[in-house]
Formats: sequence, structure tokens, C-alpha cells
Amino acid sequence: MMGDGISRRYSKTDDAFSQKRCLTWFREYTTPDDPDTLGPEGMEKFCEDIGVEPENVAMLVLAYKMGAKQMGFFTQSEWLKGLTDLQCDTASKVQCKLEHLRSLLNDPNTFKIIYRYAYDFARDKDQRSMDIETAKAMLQLLLGKHWPLYAQFAQFLEQSKYKVINKDQWCNILEFSRTISNDLTNYDVDGAWPVMLDEFVEWLRQLRAQPTIS
Repeated sequence: MMGDGISRRYSKTDDAFSQKRCLTWFREYTTPDDPDTLGPEGMEKFCEDIGVEPENVAMLVLAYKMGAKQMGFFTQSEWLKGLTDLQCDTASKVQCKLEHLRSLLNDPNTFKIIYRYAYDFARDKDQRSMDIETAKAMLQLLLGKHWPLYAQFAQFLEQSKYKVINKDQWCNILEFSRTISNDLTNYDVDGAWPVMLDEFVEWLRQLRAQPTIS
């Protein structure tokens, strides 16, 4: 009887979330010089431990959960906030949550919030806008699979004069991907779209009007 009580208590504490264990785990990824910040090297090791690539979309959702301010870094308070919320204090517990994190993107409202979060998270803090290479990587991550015109849009950016994307353009790209049909028939040039999207539509229409070489 007594033994039963002990084993039950034991397994319970082992499974219950422990903030202390969560912090000890955090320290495995930081250096003595900066014990309160997990940096790019620690991030690489963390991703290895939970078995995902750094550019996996689940990592973006996890950063969002933490309220992380800067890509490639987690502060101790961000780490604790996110992992307490997810009740994770070990790599295996985070692994069990990866599907859950990805599934949050299936809700259109949550997706929009995370999409907007990604802009401030990924841009260089010295710049007000996001450089085009970062923007393309982030758009690929968030819209690549869901937006049928994504490949053409990436091609358009490739050949365009744009070196950066501002927040208004960023938010409108999502809106465009959700509301404009693939044949562009419902695109209103006089609508309140940023010039970038007017140019994309014009570019794509010209591209489609070209006779294909058989």
C-alpha cells in the first residue's frame, strides 16, 4: 500500500511541469558569459534536440508562443513564458507539442496574428523594413504551401526593384493571398492595394498573355 503511494507520487512529480527543470534545461543552451540569453549556437543545439530544422514553421510558432523579440535568440523570460504555457520542461515534451504548434496555423485568425508577428520577429532591428531575402524566406515558410500564386510572386520579387518590404506590404500580401482568385479576375486596380501588388498583377497578366512556345 505504502509502496503504491510512493510510486504514484513519483511518477506524478516526474510528469508534472517544473519551472526549475525548465530553467536548468535552458542553461544547457546558454554560455557563462550570457546565461540569460540563448543565442544562435544554442538555438542550433536546441533544434537538434527537439528534432526540427531551425527554419521549420513550428519554430516560428514556438517563438510566437514565447513572445520572442528577435530571430535566433530566446531570453530566459521568453523561454519560461512560452514553455510554461506549453507545460514543457524537456525536449521530448516539446517534440510531443510540435504537431499542436503547427496546427495553430490552421485557424485563420491565429495564422494572421502569427503572420504579422513574423514581420517584427524576423526583420533586422536596425531597419524599419524587412530585407527582401528574409521576406522571401518567411513568405515561403508561411504561404509557400497555401497560396497557389506564391511561386509566381517569388519570381516577381526576384526580378523586381524591391530591396525591402514594409509592414503595410507584408500585411497586404496575406490579404491578397486570401481574397484574390488565381485568375486575378476579382482584383480591383483602384482598390487600396500597395503599388507592389498592382505591379505584381500587371506583371503576372503580361506573363500569362505571352504565347507559350510549344
